[in-house]
Amino acid sequence: MRTTKQIFIDNADRIALGKIVQNRNTSQKIALRTRIILMSADSLATNEIVHQLGTSIPTIVRWRKRYIQAGIPGLLKELSRPGRKKRIEEKKVREVIEKTLQEQPLNATHWSTRSMAAVVGLSPATIQRIWKEHGLKPHLVRSFKLSRDPRFIEKLYDVVGLYLNPPEHALVLSVDEKSQIQALDRTQPGLPMKHGRAETMTHDYKRNGTTTLFAALNTLDGKVIGQCLPRHRHQEFLRFLRTIDRRTPKNLDLHLILDNYATHNHPAVKEWKSKHPRFIFHFVPTSASWLNMVERWLCQITQKRIRRGVFTSVPDLIGAINEYIESTNNNPKPFVWTATVEAILSKVKRANEVLDTLH
Repeated sequence: MRTTKQIFIDNADRIALGKIVQNRNTSQKIALRTRIILMSADSLATNEIVHQLGTSIPTIVRWRKRYIQAGIPGLLKELSRPGRKKRIEEKKVREVIEKTLQEQPLNATHWSTRSMAAVVGLSPATIQRIWKEHGLKPHLVRSFKLSRDPRFIEKLYDVVGLYLNPPEHALVLSVDEKSQIQALDRTQPGLPMKHGRAETMTHDYKRNGTTTLFAALNTLDGKVIGQCLPRHRHQEFLRFLRTIDRRTPKNLDLHLILDNYATHNHPAVKEWKSKHPRFIFHFVPTSASWLNMVERWLCQITQKRIRRGVFTSVPDLIGAINEYIESTNNNPKPFVWTATVEAILSKVKRANEVLDTLH
């Protein structure tokens, strides 16, 4: 059966539509709409238009109606569509957030997407999306420690002052020890990294002894004085102090930033220090090792050279450590301290306020 719906267009529209079809820059979908209108104006049957253009009857009906309502501009642009409706009620989102922040599951220490989904009646993917939108990560935990040192503020000003305003004609050395570094040898050879697979190594190992690394970081230029010694006693600390004494200019005072390990205050160390007045000790507050800048360098050597290393003997381990120290000193990159005393005290105050509200 022949069906058609003729559209009457004036000469101006016909010319304009013809130019749109002939323009090589016209998109295919707009050209299709234009041809539908021109063929309808020529009284072609709807089925014939479907056959020639390879389209559908609903498409033809829609663009005829659009042209009648809006003219040529209606063919050139899409109608705005309403946005996707929220499928989750705000009340349900608040429930997920409150449970995440204030409650714990019955059989675990923290929520997972599946355990929360089972309780609130949503999908795990929805729970994950809500947590992401609100910055919640129940699977992560970070450790912290607030110093209870009664001289915390005094020591804080002392150490940070050395970083931000170092004294003239002196060196500021951040000193610490990394004790009990194990020379570990794997029980089987590992497999190298390749496409689609990470490097592998056996989980078990053979212990070949330990060493202790004493390190002094020059906060000005980033160079390190390092020495590996077999034990971690005041005798070894004194040996390291003598090494520092030999390897630094004699005309400069030495300000050493130290933690509160017992060997640093041993009577023998105090006696030696009294005979070497250019050595000036500055102690960080208790439970505040993050104030000692050399800790950052010790973290680097652990990650880059020790943790994944394979060492068949203690001399092998010491050789690797010395190579890393030499590499550091050949291309030193000093750490830059930016935190002021006021900023640190502000964070400590906020942390204490939060802890007080929990008791």
